[in-house]
Amino acid sequence: MTTLPTDHTPSPDSASHVPANLKKVKRAAAASILGTTLEYYEFYIYASAAALVFPHVFFPTADPYIGMMLSLSTFAIGSIVRPIAAGVLGHYGDRLGRKKMLMITLGLMGLSTFLIGCLPSYDAIGLWAPGLLVLLRIMQGISVAGEQAGSGTLTLEHAPVGRRGFFCSFTPAGTAGGFLVATAVFGLVALMPDEDLLAWGWRLPFYASILLVIAAFLVRRYLDEPEVFEEAKEHDEIVKSPVATLFRTHKAEVSRVFVASLFAVLFQIPPVFGLAFATSPDVGVSRTTMLWVSIASFTIALLTYPLFSGLSDRIGRKPVFIVGTLGSGLAVFPYLAAITAGNVPMIFATGILVMGLLTVAANAVYPSFFGEMFNVKVRFTGLALGTQVGFALAGFAPAIGWALIGKGSTNWLPVAVMVLVCCVLASIAAATAPETYKTPVEKLGNSIR
Repeated sequence: MTTLPTDHTPSPDSASHVPANLKKVKRAAAASILGTTLEYYEFYIYASAAALVFPHVFFPTADPYIGMMLSLSTFAIGSIVRPIAAGVLGHYGDRLGRKKMLMITLGLMGLSTFLIGCLPSYDAIGLWAPGLLVLLRIMQGISVAGEQAGSGTLTLEHAPVGRRGFFCSFTPAGTAGGFLVATAVFGLVALMPDEDLLAWGWRLPFYASILLVIAAFLVRRYLDEPEVFEEAKEHDEIVKSPVATLFRTHKAEVSRVFVASLFAVLFQIPPVFGLAFATSPDVGVSRTTMLWVSIASFTIALLTYPLFSGLSDRIGRKPVFIVGTLGSGLAVFPYLAAITAGNVPMIFATGILVMGLLTVAANAVYPSFFGEMFNVKVRFTGLALGTQVGFALAGFAPAIGWALIGKGSTNWLPVAVMVLVCCVLASIAAATAPETYKTPVEKLGNSIR
């Protein structure tokens, strides 16, 4: 890898002599988990609404299959803008600071999510309704493009060597927190009679997002920029064009992160496609059962995030990420088979295996694993661009899966194969990466091999 020039090179073991400021690290971790909780709260209430409500509210077509396809497509549309937004947010995150971008992404996510709950239905304003839904979904996609990369970068640069995996896992742990809160909230409104749910009940989870925005804002306003970033500014090492510098000096790394990020299909198929597939007329599993599967899975996930991330601090990032990714890709097969069979105990068991254990192993490690591949000058940009291209492709997985099973079919096998292929590719990319869990933060992204 090409070494970035620098006029300020700390001694190789300097990090071991500087005690970590645990207050700053904990504050950064708290800000990360709150921000990601909001992001994935939005993600799952939108996914739940797209699977259960939006086909009726925004796409009241005579053909339920087409209505579901259009609804799931709006879920994917937010992914289209993510790579472009990642480049813009990464540019300013590496030039102006991590905190500024995190405040922007927080406000954008909160506003767009709240406004979705205010949208009139198709019956009220016609095509304007799905059009405005798409616009707000794009705003959410812009926010997501910078949120996880920014919070992961901030936490990584505050964390001490030997604990980076643990503290960085607070960012993806918010995915479990967001899924859990969203599933619990949507599970309650899903108990309403269909008439009330479709008329106004579905809006309540979107309104409730404002509470998470307020909590995250109160924590983030007190954040400090990482010392390694401030030192780069003091020594005039901030690059004018982080994107151009990234592709000049870190081509292999950004390509590797892009492919490894395909593991994000695991965020889409089991919880999102699985919900739509299970509750379809051809399968007939109750929506309450599927929502409780998610609640059980993500409750366990909250407990296993620190276990897997702590393990990566002891044995390395690669083995934890690869085992979790490949294991999840294989476990999707019995999960979808259990759904098709309507076997509720097996749906719970395999759902917990996929969403509560194996996917967590990969997701807990990726912020530290991917972030450690980049130099401080381009870390925000590299993490944002690399992940968001892969995540954007994964965002289309539910709609692709729905197309693969076909109208009136329960043939889940092509969907499971698609997931496994993505997981194999992600694991191969991860296997080519250097192991960096013991490398001081000042030396990351330089001559680390």
